[in-house]
Amino acid sequence: MTMSQMKTIELEEGWDFMQKGITKLKRILEAQPESFSSEEYMMLYTTIYNMCTQKPPHDYSQQLYEKYRESFDEYINSVVLPSLREKHDEFMLRELVKRWANHKVMVRWLSRFFHYLDRYFIARRSLSPLHEVGLSCFRDLVYQESRGKARDAVIALIDQERESEQIDRALLKNVLDIFVEIGMGQMEYYENDFEDALLKDTAAYYSRKASNWIVEDSCPDYMLKAEECLKKEKDRVSHYLHSSSETRLLEKVQNELLVVYTNQLLEKEHSGCRALLRDDKVEDLSRMYRLFLKITKGLDLVANMFKQHVTAEGMVLVQQAEDAASSKAESSGSSQEQVFVRKVIELHDKYMAYVTDCFSNNSLFHKALKEAFEVFCNKIVAGCSSAELLASYCDNILKKGGSEKLSDEAIEETLDKVVKLLAYISDKDLFAEFYRKKLSRRLLFDKSANDDHERLILTKLKQQCGGQFTSKMEGMVTDLTLAKENQNHFQDYLNNNPAASPGIDLTVTVLTTGFWPSYKSSDLSLPEEMVKCVEVFKEFYQTKTKHRKLTWIYSLGTCNINGKFEQKTIELILGTYQAAALLLFNASDRLSYQDIKSQLNLADDDLVRLLQSLSCAKYKILIKEPSNRTVSSNDYFEFNSKFTDRMRRIRIPLPPVDERKKVVEDVDKDRRYAIDACIVRIMKSRKVLAHQQLVLECVEQLSRMFKPDFKAIKKRIEDLITRDYLERDKENPNMFRYLA
Repeated sequence: MTMSQMKTIELEEGWDFMQKGITKLKRILEAQPESFSSEEYMMLYTTIYNMCTQKPPHDYSQQLYEKYRESFDEYINSVVLPSLREKHDEFMLRELVKRWANHKVMVRWLSRFFHYLDRYFIARRSLSPLHEVGLSCFRDLVYQESRGKARDAVIALIDQERESEQIDRALLKNVLDIFVEIGMGQMEYYENDFEDALLKDTAAYYSRKASNWIVEDSCPDYMLKAEECLKKEKDRVSHYLHSSSETRLLEKVQNELLVVYTNQLLEKEHSGCRALLRDDKVEDLSRMYRLFLKITKGLDLVANMFKQHVTAEGMVLVQQAEDAASSKAESSGSSQEQVFVRKVIELHDKYMAYVTDCFSNNSLFHKALKEAFEVFCNKIVAGCSSAELLASYCDNILKKGGSEKLSDEAIEETLDKVVKLLAYISDKDLFAEFYRKKLSRRLLFDKSANDDHERLILTKLKQQCGGQFTSKMEGMVTDLTLAKENQNHFQDYLNNNPAASPGIDLTVTVLTTGFWPSYKSSDLSLPEEMVKCVEVFKEFYQTKTKHRKLTWIYSLGTCNINGKFEQKTIELILGTYQAAALLLFNASDRLSYQDIKSQLNLADDDLVRLLQSLSCAKYKILIKEPSNRTVSSNDYFEFNSKFTDRMRRIRIPLPPVDERKKVVEDVDKDRRYAIDACIVRIMKSRKVLAHQQLVLECVEQLSRMFKPDFKAIKKRIEDLITRDYLERDKENPNMFRYLA
């Protein structure tokens, strides 16, 4: 049938038919057992279609659009609002949820009946879609009137739940969904009409709770409650609040429970942060970290307290070492200095575990630990710098017969910890010099327990401090390997040239001057037996190279000689100086101090040391007149033929020399060169620089090895000016120019 043949439907007639369908829909919503058949649905849809497609003036699209809205308004005013007004609290919420669900059903059905409007009329006129119109009716009439009561009822139920009462969470979820859905994609209704009030109520609720808990509870108990509260609030978000509320809600709770009482909580006298650190309350410290991590700058105070605590613990160790040293106490066969380093390592292990486990490797706590250890690791302990103590501790581990009896794994682990401690020491160059001195003794006197361990610590030091730091030490180790090869070649040379044999067994260790610490060389007048040895080796070495000069360091040599005493012959293991002195008594029974001095050509301090070791120490190979414990220039000495000992071989050591002063002097000299080189390097690249900037750049570049003193830098600048490397600006004396 064509359009012209169809019967025109008047507005009243068509709307009467639609009203019947809408009334049936209302009955269905009120839970009456009815439903639409497909024929009824098609008739309703077709009626709207026909009324919209009739030619003007019978096109009723605009009127139907208005009547669509009126249908909702009439239903809301006559049924929905009265049913809501007569209910309160939870019952009102249930009714609201029911009415919202019904309304959405009504919107869905009516928008289907009126679907033709949506497709053409609304699209052409840019009007609000039917679905939106239907929802806005509920918003303007029901929501605007009920939102206040609904909000207050929901917040009251949330507060009941906070007090551990059971509530219907599904109901709250459905009510809050209305606040979200009514915004039709926007969150403003939820935020303005509900969330703001919830946040105010939450702040007030937890403010009341916190003011009581902070007085009544210990710090751990308070934190347990705070953590539980935060967990429950997060749980509320997951069950019925909108996910967008989580951040703001938790911030409110954190603010009232933690931010407001941060200082009061952390500084509680018997249970605060210091007490937890003191009593090793690892679990509570972890909880403290988790709670304060979420607060802006919340960890600053915790990290500061951690730093203060570790510093105090370290200073106690320093004081204990000082006290023990002053009372000459000894512990478990180790010197107090060794005990001190061991305790510092244990302290570092303990608090590094705190940083990794309790504080999740947070950089703030790594920094606090570093700064704390830098305080007490750079203190002078019993007259020794920490650099020297650390070098001595390594020596004790690595040398044969050291007091630290450890397995290979334990040694590797301990060396690793020592290298980590070195990071906190400002005078790394001082450590390097002390370590080099002790390494040289281990290598030259075959005191090293394990070559692999020696190489291992050098590798670790290289990783920590760079290749320049270990280059000389690595050179020393390499030298020893080359020296052994050289000795084998010397032995082959002697085997091939029997005439060149020196008559006694000779081992020579050839070293590279630049790698090893500087040693005092002397013009010792060698006994005849030793002179031939030196000459033979010189001849051999000349066959290897003619471009290198040999400097003999007799002070580091050792000799094995047979002492023929009345009771038995005893093999004596001595230094070269001691052996040379004893060999003089093969020609004379009695010699004066001056005789020995002139024949050996030794300085007084070296001669006193060697004569003291032979006449005043444990093994009295020489008899001294007068018989006292000090050697003077008027003394006389004779060979003690009656000397005996139960051992057939004895080692007679020289009295130890305090090398600390010389090491410090060497380091100071090296530092002067380092500062000079640094200043020249900076000025060469910058050409012109202000005094303060030059000093700061100098400190920054050198601080990896040592902390340069400002006065020392100033002194070196003046020295470089006198040596024409720099000049002062004539107009501004605080500016320096580099002289190319």
